Order: sequence, then C-alpha cells, then structure tokens
Amino acid sequence: MSGEVIVLIIAGAFAGGFANGLAGFGTGLFALGWWLAAMPPLDAVITVVILSLVGGVQGLYAVRNSFDFGEQLRFLLPALIGVMLGYLFLDAVNIIMLKLLVGSLLILFGGFFTFRKTLPKLTKRYLAADVFVGFVGGLFGMMAGMSGAILTMGCSLYDWSKARRRALVQPFNMIVLGTVLALMIWRGVIDSGIWLIVALALPFSVIGTQTGIFVFRRLNDRQFQRLLIWLIFVSGLVLLGRELIANMSPT
Repeated sequence: MSGEVIVLIIAGAFAGGFANGLAGFGTGLFALGWWLAAMPPLDAVITVVILSLVGGVQGLYAVRNSFDFGEQLRFLLPALIGVMLGYLFLDAVNIIMLKLLVGSLLILFGGFFTFRKTLPKLTKRYLAADVFVGFVGGLFGMMAGMSGAILTMGCSLYDWSKARRRALVQPFNMIVLGTVLALMIWRGVIDSGIWLIVALALPFSVIGTQTGIFVFRRLNDRQFQRLLIWLIFVSGLVLLGRELIANMSPT
C-alpha cells in the first residue's frame, strides 16, 4: 500500500466520519471521492458501510434519550422491504443512473431551501409519505450505500428539534446499513484486504465522528436545520460531480 493510497484512505475516513458525526449521514457521500481513488469501487462501498456503522454507534449515544421506537417502525419496516428488493435486482439496475438521480434530487431540494430566508415548518404527518421515504431509503441503501440521504430530506421539512431528527436518522441508517453488510457477507464479497483498509481508516473515522458530534452539540435547532439543508445541497453537488467526472474520464 503506497503512501498516497494511505493518505487518501485517512482523508476519506476523517471527512466521512465528520459528516456522520455532525448530521447522522453522509459517510459515503464525503468519503467515496477519496476512497474511489485509492481502491476498487466495491471495496470502497463496503468500507463506507462498515465505517458508517462505526460512526453510527457513536452518534446514536449522543441522542439516546430521544429515541422513539414507534417513529422508527414507520420508516424501518418499508426500508427493509426496499433492502431486500434492491438485493434481488442489484445486478439489473444501472447504479450510475441511480446515483445521478439521487444527486439531482439532493441539489434541487437543498438548492431550493438553501437560499430561502424561511425554513420549512410542516406539522402534519402522512403515513404513506413516511412509508415511501423509508422504502426508497432502504432501496438506495442496498444499491448505493446511501440510506440516510432521502430520510434526511424528509426530516428537514419539519420544525423538529435537532435531537429528534438525529434520533430518527441515525438508528435508521445503522439498521439499514447493518442489513446491507450482512447481505454482503452472505454473498461472499468481503475479503481480508477490506478489513486491512478498515483497520487503517478506523481511528481517523472515530476522530472525525467525535469532531462532528462536538460541533453538533453546540448548534441550536434552527442552526442544525439550516446546516442539514446545506449538507443536502453540498452532498448532491459532490455526488453528481463525482459521477459526471468519473463517466467523462477516459477508461
């Protein structure tokens, strides 16, 4: 493993950990740009899933008192259906087009609210909307390792406390990605080389996550909602830009 590869792995681990610690999602969106330059795509995605779980455990502790089991079930049950459906059709779906679609949605949503003075403050809940968001989150989690992005968009529409948002997104992300990891292990795609990469990235991911949690605790609810919308917008730009550059580069 060359020095350049080691630096890329460390930088991605810290960036992804910081995003996860701050917002409860975003490990893949902010780490993959570094890791895809250092390792094969499948290894990079598996590393994202593993370190998302590591970051999730730390973030979950920060909002342990705000966890609502009933709230989770509204999203998790359809999400697990989405995970299984994604697994069945994993080889038939155009992952590039899926990521371009997700990136475009993040940019449109984040861009619309980023530059507005007033933030969304929905109060009424719709079970069908929650089921749809959960299902899509599970589907995207299995196919692209991005289970938290869609749910975060949904949470940012409500005038909730930062703890309530985080207590919904963080466990959801962990359970969905934990299921994805179990399916990957069952499929036999994880080898010893990936665990070596994880061992190298782990301490820097933990440092990044703890730094993000430190910042999270110092934001008020309005600042956190504004930050979430900015992160959604930037995540979309990063995802869309990375996919466009990758597909325009000569093979």
